[in-house]
Amino acid sequence: MPILVTGGAGFIGAHLVEALAAAGREVVVLDDLSAGREGPRPPGVPLLRLDVRGPEAAAWIAEARPEVIVHLAARMDVRHSVKAPGDDASVNVLGTLNLLEAAAQAGVRRFVFASTGGAIYGDGPPLPTPEGAPLTPASPYGCSKAAAELYLEHFGAHRGLSTLSLRLSNVYGPRQDPRGEAGVVAIFGGRLLEGAPCTLFGEGESTRDYVYIDDVVEALAAAIDAEVEGCLNIGTGVETSARGLYELLARRCGVTRPPGLAPARAGEQRRSAVDATAAARALGWRPQISLDEGLQRTVAWLRGAAETARRAQG
Repeated sequence: MPILVTGGAGFIGAHLVEALAAAGREVVVLDDLSAGREGPRPPGVPLLRLDVRGPEAAAWIAEARPEVIVHLAARMDVRHSVKAPGDDASVNVLGTLNLLEAAAQAGVRRFVFASTGGAIYGDGPPLPTPEGAPLTPASPYGCSKAAAELYLEHFGAHRGLSTLSLRLSNVYGPRQDPRGEAGVVAIFGGRLLEGAPCTLFGEGESTRDYVYIDDVVEALAAAIDAEVEGCLNIGTGVETSARGLYELLARRCGVTRPPGLAPARAGEQRRSAVDATAAARALGWRPQISLDEGLQRTVAWLRGAAETARRAQG
C-alpha cells in the first residue's frame, strides 16, 4: 500500500517524496498545484492533481487505501490568512477534515500532519517553547493549524486513526521558491543575488527558528513509522532575528547595502523558537545542519538556479 503525500509538489513535499522513493517506499503525490508546480518526480511516482477539500481526493483514498497519509498541503501565508481567513480555514481546516474522514473510513494506518511550530504558539509562551505551552496564535493561519490539530486528536481518540502533528519551525533550503508565498531565506537570498532591495518589517527585531529541509525530511520520515501520537516540535531551539538573517545572507551573497525598513505587519509574531526535546526522545530526531551551513547550501543553489535561468533566456 502506498504512502500518500499531499502537497507533494511543494517545497517540503518534493524533498520528502524523493527521500521516500529513494528508500524504496511506494509513494503517490496529491497536489492541486496552486502553490507547487509539476516539476520532475522520481520514476514511478504518480501525481493526482486534486484539491484536498474535494470529493475526488476522498474517493481516491477510499479506493486505494493508502497505508499512510502525510498531509503537507496547506495555505501557508500569514498575510493571506489575515486578509482572507475563510479561505485559509477552508484549506487548512476543512481540507484536513476531509482527508481525516476518508482516512478513518479507509482504514489508513497512520496520518502525519505538518503543523506550525511558530504561528501556533504566538507571543505568550516561554522560549524555546515546549509542546505543553498555551496556544495563543496571533494570526488566522495559526488558528487554522491549531484547529486541524484538534481534529487529529479527535480522530486518534475516537476513530482508531494513529495521528501525529509535527509542529515545524521555519523550514528553508535549496529549491524553495524565492517568489513563493512563504520562506524568507529564499526570498531574501533571491533578491540579494538579483540586486533587488530587501525590506525588514518591525525594525527587523522579530526572531524565528530556522530548520534545514534535510532535517525536516528526516523528522517526517521517522514519524511515518513511529508509534508516538499527539504533537511534536521540529526545530533547533535557536532564535535568529530578521536583521541577523539578512546580514548572514548578505555576506554569503557578497552584498553590503543595508535593508529597507517598514512597520510590522498584522498577524506576525515577535519571537519564535521551539523546544524539540520531545522529538529527540520519541523519534530519535535532532537537527544536524547548522544555520551557517544551511545558508551556504541554499545560497549556492540559488546562484545555480539564477545562472540556469539566465542561460535559458539566452
